[in-house]
Amino acid sequence: QVQLVESGGGLVQAGGSLRLSCAASGSTFSSYVMAWFRQFPGKERESVAIISANGGSTYTPDSVKGRFTISRDNAKNTVSLEMNSLKPEDTAVYYCAAGKYMVSLTSWYDHWGQGTQVTVSS
Repeated sequence: QVQLVESGGGLVQAGGSLRLSCAASGSTFSSYVMAWFRQFPGKERESVAIISANGGSTYTPDSVKGRFTISRDNAKNTVSLEMNSLKPEDTAVYYCAAGKYMVSLTSWYDHWGQGTQVTVSS
């Protein structure tokens, strides 16, 4: 089992940056694929970044490519999402998740954090 707690959300102006962090409990963190998802009101969660268990592979969709960067520190049981050049349309609740495979489907992730709100003002 792993428990996830996100932090770092908040209000930022368009063009600004935020860094989200996710702290994981448990000794098996380094065996999990980690991902960041976001959810707009009334919409399904969508993936914005995925990183392999050892950190050697990452994936970001075209919607955030070049702006969002995922990283992890297995020694500290943390995964981060660096978000730059933020746009008002990035406003959403952001979740970190742990799973076994690098896929974008929410159903493949076993553990979720509680979410953190990111609001980008124009």
